[in-house]
Amino acid sequence: MSLKHKTYIRKKIVVTFFLCCTVFLLLCGRLVYLMVVRSEYYTGAAKELHERERKIKAARGRIIDSTGAVLADNRTVCTISVIHNQITEPEKVVKILAEELGLSEEYVAKRVEKYSAIERIKSNVDKATGDKIREYDLDGVKVDEDYKRYYPYESLASKVLGFTGGDNQGIIGLEVIYEEYLKGKEGTILTVTDAKGVEIAEAGEERIEPENGNDLYVSLDINIQSYATQLAMQAMETKEADSVSILVMNPQNGEILAMVNVPEFNLNEPYTLPEGTAEPANQEEKQNLLNQMWRNGCINDTYEPGSTFKIITAAAGLESGAVTVNDKFSCPGYVMVEDRKIRCHKVSGHGAENFVQGTMNSCNPVFVTVGMRIGAERYYDYFKQFGLLTKTGVDLPGEAGTIMHKKEDIGAVELATVSFGQSFQITPIQLATTVSSIVNGGRRVTPHFGVKVVDSEGNVKETLQYGVQNNIVSAETSETMRYILEQVVENGSGKNGYVEGYRIGGKTATSQTLPRGSGRYISSFLGFAPADNPQVLAVAIINNPQGVYYGGQIAAPIVRQLFENILPYLEGIDYNT
Repeated sequence: MSLKHKTYIRKKIVVTFFLCCTVFLLLCGRLVYLMVVRSEYYTGAAKELHERERKIKAARGRIIDSTGAVLADNRTVCTISVIHNQITEPEKVVKILAEELGLSEEYVAKRVEKYSAIERIKSNVDKATGDKIREYDLDGVKVDEDYKRYYPYESLASKVLGFTGGDNQGIIGLEVIYEEYLKGKEGTILTVTDAKGVEIAEAGEERIEPENGNDLYVSLDINIQSYATQLAMQAMETKEADSVSILVMNPQNGEILAMVNVPEFNLNEPYTLPEGTAEPANQEEKQNLLNQMWRNGCINDTYEPGSTFKIITAAAGLESGAVTVNDKFSCPGYVMVEDRKIRCHKVSGHGAENFVQGTMNSCNPVFVTVGMRIGAERYYDYFKQFGLLTKTGVDLPGEAGTIMHKKEDIGAVELATVSFGQSFQITPIQLATTVSSIVNGGRRVTPHFGVKVVDSEGNVKETLQYGVQNNIVSAETSETMRYILEQVVENGSGKNGYVEGYRIGGKTATSQTLPRGSGRYISSFLGFAPADNPQVLAVAIINNPQGVYYGGQIAAPIVRQLFENILPYLEGIDYNT
């Protein structure tokens, strides 16, 4: 071998040696980096790989009424789960769980045999049953305490309160509107397992405690709600009506004291259809029936208000100067608008009458005349000024908007029919809110239930605020309207709403549902007290009553009975605080 060749080999060996040393040093450096610099990260990752996480449900905040009664609460229940790799006696586990939980052994066995981090067997298990299963001390069986929403008064105010789903999340009503305040924050239980998934007892467990939800205090008064519900149920039964709604609110600040929509439903069994309902053909049909059962007629449904809407026409007429209380009218029993004869409910007519008497008589020709004096364009502007073209902003989901003619489509006939409450539709909450602004001095308040949010330790987290729009009508118009509507009750068509010893204002209505001539009517009465300084306003609506259907005869007595009961009860409340 030549010297040159030997030299080449030596150089190659040296280069290879240095390359190996370099690689070795790099590997050592990487190892030091991983073991020292990144040790915390990889230790955490390894721990994560062998940790099992279970959720701890937070207690949902309660809903509490103005008297301190708890309307929505929680009950402790249990969730039963199994961890396959930890089960040492699978047959025993299957047998005991099936027996205690009322499940088939086949159902339980499928979950016991399933390879998963954790498999739920059953949730919402009664606490006593959960405690009994825990006492068996079965390897691989987990009993975690949970919360289930509970409504102590069952169906009372069901369409207001709403309910929660399987995950304890609000579905409808106040439960969904105030979800962010009520829901709380879940906690966790972390346990360490070996490579086979078996928990290492010596490692213990790490708990992150849940944060309970906040309590919601509402303006609803359980005593007023209960009595209004009784009256509504009596009316529905005696008049064989499709439904009855009663709304009670404070017209000064918008607080809703009661909202009844019978038939109601049991909040603790919200997916159970009413007794006597035909078995739905499929799930879609059942869901439609449930949606109908859950509907809140006071805010979700619109209707033709009929003569109660004459309050709005009267206010617009007075405000615009189109009419005064002393203006004279003559009612022959009808009024001609273009080629259309619009009849008064008194076929023979009311004869000569002034505006106050025309309102007391609920005379259609008088209000058609006032509407014509105002004019379509200006009337539409008042419709808008009074807030009728926007939603009230009530703190419940699904509020329906007003269904009204477009401004350019309001001809003489449309103006005439709108003037006495037909050919358009509004919600009961819209009617109550608008009339409140007319009789309270001209302030349009926001109707609402929510008053304040309080944490689990009793600290006020937030006092809820609502908008007010001023100058809806002048103070003078408001005062005049209070006077006129008091006359309606004292000496006019609303006399069945009169309460001995109290000054009551109000207006009756009887409207025919579409299509005309169907023989289906809506009877209603709106009343407020005291007439000179209204502190409570109520609306009663009876849908499709059988037999006598006039609002003055069947709806006004409901509000009268309501007021007879609740006005003495409310007298001790200082409304100025």
